[in-house]
Amino acid sequence: MATKTKKTVKKVAKKAVKSVKLVKTAPRRTKAAVVKSFQIAKDKTPFMTYQVSQQTIYWAILFIYIMILSLWILNIQLDTLRIIDKINAL
Repeated sequence: MATKTKKTVKKVAKKAVKSVKLVKTAPRRTKAAVVKSFQIAKDKTPFMTYQVSQQTIYWAILFIYIMILSLWILNIQLDTLRIIDKINAL
């Protein structure tokens, strides 16, 4: 019988574990919120109230401009139809 040979196993040297000290901090204390007295809320304006503002004037001017342009275009269309009618009548 053959003799068995033992294999050599290398042992790893253990490293020393360094102990880390935990520094405990005191819990932060927050200041208590200052309580203010209740204030009366302003009344909400009803939905259907009318108040003239800068935006109202802007929309009014825009509306007038669009109406004038549409009437001008309508006038041009009527003029062209009259001219076409005269040509067809000949």
